[in-house]
Amino acid sequence: MSLVQNFPFFSIIIAMFSGILSLALSGKQARNLSVAAILSVTVMSGAVMASCMGTGESYTYMMGHFPAPWGNEIRAGVLEGLTAMMFGVVMLLSVMGGLDHTYEDVEGTKLNLFFIMIDLMLSSLLALIYTNDLFTAYVFVEINTIAGCGLIMIRQKGRSLSAAIRYMIMSQLGSGLFLIGLSLLYDVTGHLLMSPAKAAVAQIEAAGVYGIPMLVILAVISVGLAIKSGLYPFHYWIPDTYGYATPTASAVLSGLVSKGYIFLLIKIFYRVLGRENVIASQIVNVLYVFGLAGMIMGSVHAIAESDTRRMIAYSSVAQIGYIYMGIGLGTQAGMVAAIFHMFTHSATKALLFISAVGLYEVSGGRKDYRSLRGAGYRAPLAGMGFAVGSLSMVGFPMLAGFISKLLFATSALQSPHKMIPTLIALAVSTTLNAIYFLRLVITLYSRGERSSRRAGSSWKLRAAVLCFILLNLALGLKSQPVVLAIENGLAMFD
Repeated sequence: MSLVQNFPFFSIIIAMFSGILSLALSGKQARNLSVAAILSVTVMSGAVMASCMGTGESYTYMMGHFPAPWGNEIRAGVLEGLTAMMFGVVMLLSVMGGLDHTYEDVEGTKLNLFFIMIDLMLSSLLALIYTNDLFTAYVFVEINTIAGCGLIMIRQKGRSLSAAIRYMIMSQLGSGLFLIGLSLLYDVTGHLLMSPAKAAVAQIEAAGVYGIPMLVILAVISVGLAIKSGLYPFHYWIPDTYGYATPTASAVLSGLVSKGYIFLLIKIFYRVLGRENVIASQIVNVLYVFGLAGMIMGSVHAIAESDTRRMIAYSSVAQIGYIYMGIGLGTQAGMVAAIFHMFTHSATKALLFISAVGLYEVSGGRKDYRSLRGAGYRAPLAGMGFAVGSLSMVGFPMLAGFISKLLFATSALQSPHKMIPTLIALAVSTTLNAIYFLRLVITLYSRGERSSRRAGSSWKLRAAVLCFILLNLALGLKSQPVVLAIENGLAMFD
């Protein structure tokens, strides 16, 4: 086994032990350790992706050298490495961009706790990406939930506390359903490792038995992870959660957490239940319908908001709807579009939340439309970042969002029965996106207090915004290698 093949395990352990060590460190030391851990994980994930692309194969890593069905396994391929690397980049830029406001929002004595939550969040996301064991996935789903709740409530303000409670209630509902599904699956198959479980499911399907239990398992797991990822109509925790957390927490929660659950669901579809069985069960049609509803209703709620942070949060409901719509198409092209949009949304939504911070800084901390008039002139780079993120969400050419919508449109052509509803929903959703995003961009560059003080944002926030802009352009202008990597990664799933 080469050194690179150990990197997925190293990544999870480094992130976890960074959180443990931070308990005994000061806030500044915990910050430095967390940034170092995120950076090292990102580099190792890129190495894993490059290695798997070179070999053309995925591989498994046995924990403690105990083979299936007793041991715990990690499985890595091109898609896992690419996803982990993208998550690492987004988390690193989110932490850097919101660092000054983290110091303002979090008490000095609790600063190390904030970075402990960041480390645990990173570790859990990596585990969801790499694990080949279903029970391990459940354990890290719970760690992810606890870390997310801690990131929300660490501000110790009324709305943050109520948002954390709502988040915890909905997350535990989703986790409970997911656990029930795993318990039923273990009862039917006798396995928790993904590969042996898939073989057992194939035998069950060939024998024509346990039809109803398998349908219940698929439905319960899908609904549980859909709740945790914020699919409409299970989205009511999102506006307060994203809107009242610290900027870094909002960027991480909106850009990464829901994508981790969706990635786990995709893995279960391919590696456990079998993609053909999932399509035959018609569950994808249910996800498709709720995805279309989320695309429209999320944008409708966003238009009605006057608080821009809640508007950005409601936009996430619509974008998650896009991802589930792609999954619901039931085609390989639709899945590729859904995964690419996971990357697009991760990078773009984090850019919007971090850029918005710079705009609020020059608007007296206010977040309503009227107060942000002319803020694009007072904070030029933040205004540019928000404009780029907004245009990407609308689907402006050369940006990542344009490629996502192009992939969704072309994948719809391969699904005749769903082509017309998909294209109509894309057109309507894009129009609604343009209404609320471009309205705010126009407000930022409308006549206002151009002569007032300019941005006092730190170099860290400006650097993060600039890097996010470049990342968005890279996904828009150089999308083909990413799409090919996704296709190769999905081929390794089967």
